[in-house]
Amino acid sequence: MEELDKETEKVRSRQREILVQPTEPTSTQETDSWTQEEGHSNSVPSSTTHQVIVMDRPKAERMLGCCRDIGGRRWLTLVSGLVECLCFAGVVFGWASLVFVLKTDGYFSDFCINVTRANSSVYTDCSGQDEQFALIFTIASFLNSFLAFPLGYVFDQYGTMAARILGISLYTTGTLLVAASSATLSFLLFPAISLIDVGGILFLMTNIQVGNLFGPYRSTIITLYNGPYDSSSSIFLIIKILHERGISLRSSFLFISACSVIHLLRTFLLMPKTHIPYPLPEGYTYGMSCGSQSESLLLQEVGRAESSESVQSAGRTETVSTAGGGILQPQQTPVEVMSFRSCVLSWFFLLHLVWLSVMQLRLFFFIDILNPMIDRLTSEDPVLVSRYTNAFGFTQLCGVFCAPWNGFLLDRQKKKWWAKGKTEKEAGLRSSALSLFLTALLCLLFSICASIPVLPLQYFTFVLQVVSTSFLFGGNAAFISIAFPSCHYGKLYGLMSSLSAVVLLLQFPLLILVNDVLQGDPLYVNLGLTFLMVVPFVHPLYVQLHCLTMATRVESSQGLKLHSLYLRPGYARF
Repeated sequence: MEELDKETEKVRSRQREILVQPTEPTSTQETDSWTQEEGHSNSVPSSTTHQVIVMDRPKAERMLGCCRDIGGRRWLTLVSGLVECLCFAGVVFGWASLVFVLKTDGYFSDFCINVTRANSSVYTDCSGQDEQFALIFTIASFLNSFLAFPLGYVFDQYGTMAARILGISLYTTGTLLVAASSATLSFLLFPAISLIDVGGILFLMTNIQVGNLFGPYRSTIITLYNGPYDSSSSIFLIIKILHERGISLRSSFLFISACSVIHLLRTFLLMPKTHIPYPLPEGYTYGMSCGSQSESLLLQEVGRAESSESVQSAGRTETVSTAGGGILQPQQTPVEVMSFRSCVLSWFFLLHLVWLSVMQLRLFFFIDILNPMIDRLTSEDPVLVSRYTNAFGFTQLCGVFCAPWNGFLLDRQKKKWWAKGKTEKEAGLRSSALSLFLTALLCLLFSICASIPVLPLQYFTFVLQVVSTSFLFGGNAAFISIAFPSCHYGKLYGLMSSLSAVVLLLQFPLLILVNDVLQGDPLYVNLGLTFLMVVPFVHPLYVQLHCLTMATRVESSQGLKLHSLYLRPGYARF
């Protein structure tokens, strides 16, 4: 205590002797220091825009009693987040595998009826049972997307810890409801699967920001997280295989519920309380064991309850809260941030919404009808149905390997445009145009293959489906982070998902059309959706044209500057 008091007194003494710093930062070779804005404007000369407190880093760290090993911690955060997304976040996308188990256990079996054919033979019609399972997935996928906006608001407004605790609560409640369900309590699946799906999207949403810890590889990390999210659908395949080995559905979901303890530990130890800023301030740290302790002592010393820094990046300012821990840097000149309303009303947002909604509808509708489609193509042969269901589940594992391709493409193209002298924003947009185009092309090829009712071809369809899904959701998250200010990321990501969920409601009439009008044959609906897949190509075209327009304006502006310089009096002409 005495040593801490001595250090505190030294800091206060240093504050009393403070000098106003120039705009150029002190050389790191001379003094390894960190700064924080002082709130006494009356002591600052009128010609100076900043007054800073300078504190030697070794003294500060001794006072705070904190070791800032950000390097090892960020890698542990990354790897543990990938495991979390792989094993928990997107398990509902493996719905076809779980449906196989649920049918075996007799869920919704009362919807199966005996039907007599014209030749007096009797068969069991379970189309009503299939409709119930399709309805559960449709509601869950709708709520997953529709609730993303309020969840994004919670994330932006209250921070990572609050959002993760909410997500863990929803997810655990859902898994416990599945464990409590049975053939007689089949209706519990409706809230259970929806809660699991909504909780899973919060896992993904809070993990995506980890990409901010890796600077130039940010897009790669963002898309990398979407890969495990897609591949986590294989967890239901594992549950199916375990069920065939004698492990009950209840035991599997009780185990998943118990894993919530791991989520809580990761929330408190390896994630920030608020957000991870981008660009990352020098010396930034996070996590309860270090960040919160250091911040508490720092704020008590300076006498401020909360601080924020303005970080200038690519012609815009991002206001980043430091409540989650971090070492403050000298405040830079603020630049006006694009408002949330302006972001939502922009052509980028509107066209990206169309791009996402159309392809998401196509991919989700395929999962909706997958199980009855396999039944139809295999003439309900249980061996073939199980084989193709397993094949679909195993291909979902490839999502973890497919997702980084999109990120590598984005980062590689971005570096190429940087080398040509483009700004960070323009380089990011140009790189995203190619990514958006390839995603639309992959989804078009997938839709064509899914429309052809040939059973062996479905193996290739499964591969295209997982690659398209990885590119779609990874590219969606990456584009929002590139095109809009990061301070609006959670709200924009959530609003994008919520609005696209409205389009997902079309699954209801499409399912009715297939089951009641087309006698279970989805061919014509698949063909219609394939023609619709041409629409997403408009988005990358617009982005490319926008970048060309920006380049033309910059060249014109530079030409005018050179011309005005040439016309100045006294300018040497040769």
